[in-house]
Amino acid sequence: MKQEQWIRPYFRVYSGRFALYLILGALTLLSASMLMFTSGFLISKSSLQPYNILMVYVPIVGVRTFGIGRAVIHYVERLVGHDTVLRILSKMRVKLYKILEPQALFISSRYRTGDLLSVLADDIEQLQNVYIRTVFPSLVALILYAAAVIGLSGFDVVFAGLVAIYIFILVAVLPYISLKLTRATNIAVKRERNGLYQKLTDAVMGISDWVISGRQAEFVESYERDEEIVARKEQRLRAWARWRSLIGQMVVAAIVVSMVYWSAGQAAAGSIDPTFIVAFVLIVFPLADAFLPVSEAMERIPQYRESLSRLDRISGSSNMESSVSKDGQGNESLTENRAEAGVSQEALSKASRSVSLELRNVKFAYSSDDANSVDNVSLDIPQGKRIAIIGRSGAGKSTLLKLIQGAIAPVSGSVTINGLPAMNYGDDISKVISVLNQRPHLFDTTIANNIRLGRPESSEEEIIQASKSAQLDELVRSLPAGLDTPMRETGQRFSGGERQRVALARILLQNNPVLILDEPTVGLDPRTERELLSTIFSTTKGKSLIWVTHHLVGAECMDEVIFMEHGVILMRGTHAELMEREPRYRNLYALDRPGV
Repeated sequence: MKQEQWIRPYFRVYSGRFALYLILGALTLLSASMLMFTSGFLISKSSLQPYNILMVYVPIVGVRTFGIGRAVIHYVERLVGHDTVLRILSKMRVKLYKILEPQALFISSRYRTGDLLSVLADDIEQLQNVYIRTVFPSLVALILYAAAVIGLSGFDVVFAGLVAIYIFILVAVLPYISLKLTRATNIAVKRERNGLYQKLTDAVMGISDWVISGRQAEFVESYERDEEIVARKEQRLRAWARWRSLIGQMVVAAIVVSMVYWSAGQAAAGSIDPTFIVAFVLIVFPLADAFLPVSEAMERIPQYRESLSRLDRISGSSNMESSVSKDGQGNESLTENRAEAGVSQEALSKASRSVSLELRNVKFAYSSDDANSVDNVSLDIPQGKRIAIIGRSGAGKSTLLKLIQGAIAPVSGSVTINGLPAMNYGDDISKVISVLNQRPHLFDTTIANNIRLGRPESSEEEIIQASKSAQLDELVRSLPAGLDTPMRETGQRFSGGERQRVALARILLQNNPVLILDEPTVGLDPRTERELLSTIFSTTKGKSLIWVTHHLVGAECMDEVIFMEHGVILMRGTHAELMEREPRYRNLYALDRPGV
C-alpha cells in the first residue's frame, strides 16, 4: 500500500467540499482585505470633512458589509472545513481498524502496545492537519498571491512585479529555508516523542513491578531525562519559529513601506485619489495573514511523512506476509503469502458445523535468517478429534496455531479447512475456530455482556445456559446483581479461574466446531487448573480440540499427543502409547504428576 492512499483518495471523494472550502477561505481573506481597504478609504475621506454624509455613505455600508461578511464567511468556511476533515478522520480510523483487526491473532507479537497507541492517538490525528494547516492555507495563499499581483498590475506592472518578489519570499523562499533547517529536528522530535509514548505505556502496564522492585524513582529520572532531550529540540524549533516570524514581519514591513512610497507617488501623479493611500497600505495586513502561515505549514511536512511511513509499514504488513522460499536452484527469495481471501457462503456454512483440518508437510520461517519455526509438520484433525501439542517455549507451538487460524501462510506445504486454504477464510475464521488463551480480554462491563460477545444476537436464556455450562452458576448466584454484575477493567473483580470460566462461557456461546486452547490454565493453581480442564473437556464434547500446553495434566483425555521441539514433531501418539514407548515422555509426565 502506498503512502498516498492515506491522503490522495480523499481529495477525489471530497473534491466538491474541498473546492467549496478553498473558495470560502479565499473569500474570507478577500473580505478581510476589502474591510481594511474600505476602512482606510473611509478614514481618509472622513478626514476631509465632506459637506454631506452621503459622500461617505457608500464606504460606511462597505465597512459594515465586509465586516459582517467576513465573520459569516469565516464561520461557514470553518464549518465546511472541519466537517470535511472530521469525516476523513472517521474514515481513516475505520480504515486503520480494518487493517489491524485481521492481525488481532498475533498483533501483540508484531507491534508494541506503545506503537499501536501512538498510531491510533497521534499519527491519524496528525494527518488531519495535512488539510487544515498545510494544504488549504497554502492553496489559499497561492490564490491570493495571484489575485494581488494581477490586481496591482492593473495600476502598475513594475510595482506588481516588486510585490510579487516580496510575496514569493513569504510563500516560497522562507518556507523552503524553514523546511531545510528544521526537517531533521522535526523528524527526530516525532520519533523521540513516539519513543517516549512507548516507554510511558510500557511503564504504566508494568507499574506494579516498578514499585515492587523499588525502582520507580529510577524510571521517573530516566523518563524526565529523555523528555528533557526532546524538550531541548522543541525549544530549538520554537527559537527558529520566532526568527522566522521576525523575518516574515520584516518582509511585510518592507511591503508596507513600498506600498506607502508607491501609493504616494501614484497620488502625486494624479493616478489615484490621495484618499486611497491608506486603503492600499492597510490592505497589506490581512493579505499578510494568508502568506505568513505558509512557512509553518511547510515545516509540518516531515512530521506528516513520519506518520505516513508508520501507517504504511502497518498497512504493508497486513497486505503481505513475507517469508522465505526456495526456488528449484535452492535460491532464497521473498514470497507473498497472502492468498486471495474469501470462501463461498455454502463452504462457510458447512465449516461452521463440521471441520476437517489438514496440514501437509508444512514449513514456515519468519525471515530468511531464521530457522524454520515449523518444519515439515503434517496433521489430520477430523471433526471431534482432540489433540494436545506440547513442548517448551520456542518449539513452534504458537506459530502452528497461527497457521491453523490462517493468520500466516506456510512457506511450503498446505493448511486446509474442508479442503480450502485456511487463509481464504479471512475474517470468517472466527465463525469456524474459537480460541481460549491464557489471557482472554474481559471488558469493563457486566458478566452477561462479556459472555454475549461470543454471539451478540444471543438471548438471555442462551447466555444463562452458557454460564451454567461453564459452571459459573454458583458464582453468579452468589452475586447480588447476578449476570448483571460489573467485571471492572480486565475482569479484575474476579479470580483467574473465574475469568477463564467467563471466557469459556463466551466460547461455548459462540458454538464453533473447532476450539483452540492456548495454555488457558497458565498461572492457575493445580486444583483450579484441573477443575477448569475438566469443565472444558466435558462441555466441548463433539468439538475438535487443539490444546497447546507446557504441562501434561489432562493429556490422558486427548486422542493424540504431539511433542514438538525446534519446529519438528519428535513424538506423537496416544497418552498410553507414549507412556509405554517413550522414556522422555514418562519422565515429563512424572514431573507434572509427582506421586502418580
